[in-house]
Amino acid sequence: MKTIEINGQKIGCQHKPYIIAELSANHNGSIDRALKTIEMAKASGADAIKLQTYTADTMTINCNKPDFQIIGGLWDGYKLYDLYEWAHTPFEWHKAMFDKAREIGITVFSTPFDESAVDLLESLNAPAYKIASFELTDLPLIKRVAQTGKPIIMSTGMANFKEIEEAVMTAKAHGCEELVVLHCISAYPAPAEQANLATIADIAEKFDCVGGLSDHTLGTAVAIASVALGARVIEKHVTLSRNDKGPDSEFSMEPDELRQLCMDTEVAWKSIGIAGYERKPVEEPSMKFRRSIYFVKDIKAGEAITKHHIRRIRPGYGLAPKYFDELIGKTVNQNIDRGTATSWKLINE
Repeated sequence: MKTIEINGQKIGCQHKPYIIAELSANHNGSIDRALKTIEMAKASGADAIKLQTYTADTMTINCNKPDFQIIGGLWDGYKLYDLYEWAHTPFEWHKAMFDKAREIGITVFSTPFDESAVDLLESLNAPAYKIASFELTDLPLIKRVAQTGKPIIMSTGMANFKEIEEAVMTAKAHGCEELVVLHCISAYPAPAEQANLATIADIAEKFDCVGGLSDHTLGTAVAIASVALGARVIEKHVTLSRNDKGPDSEFSMEPDELRQLCMDTEVAWKSIGIAGYERKPVEEPSMKFRRSIYFVKDIKAGEAITKHHIRRIRPGYGLAPKYFDELIGKTVNQNIDRGTATSWKLINE
């Protein structure tokens, strides 16, 4: 089974789900808030904090034509340039954010949106890279990221099979040997009934990679369910508080939710196990509460057992209920008191 490693931590089927806390734009323009969010992610149990590395100018152009206006959805009425100007994480913040994460012991990496972002992240020795759903078709960017030789995590929102295949092939052809592909629905928030989690295992098989989920649904239910379907990397947007409104706050998790997600996904992973029908050690104490056959009336040595002498009752120290008919008519080899468990040692051959 496929296993990769990011910053010394193994990720794959034999390891607990790797939880990525996506900071995105939830710093709300404050580096102090950004640093506190990194601390929160660590305290909540996340394995990594992920940034987004772009500026408004590396994302789009400042243009008022209709093509550049957002109509509908969470960011209705924004011009693309203005949205990214509001949401971006300044390049000059990155070193302090990387330093903070390394100081407190949480892995940090980012999503680059163009080659200049890759150059910045390489200068900071980023241990891995994320390709966003919206950039999955930007094959030149994927080529540049793959050439770093670092592990790549890519999201697949909006992409059809051919587009995912092209992105994966591009990454592998240019140096990527450790790949995670995240099933993703690019809606903010995404409706749970359209999550289609069955795709996760199919992705892992078809693309020979670690499968996971970039989850934009509200709450934790979908992410926890994804673990049973093979997700070994789960990415969720996080914020210190949804009440502090920001570009991504509406679909982001608060600290208590992130903490619960980290605990519950690990429990879900531990619960999967392997298919089998052996009695588990923890069940042994319960065996005594099964039904078995007991003498419910006194019976004398040499007397034949009738259906009035025995019953199938709890506890389970006697012969199994399946022997009830076989015991009828047999004789006992000693006097037996009511409440004695049946045993072949008490029966004449």
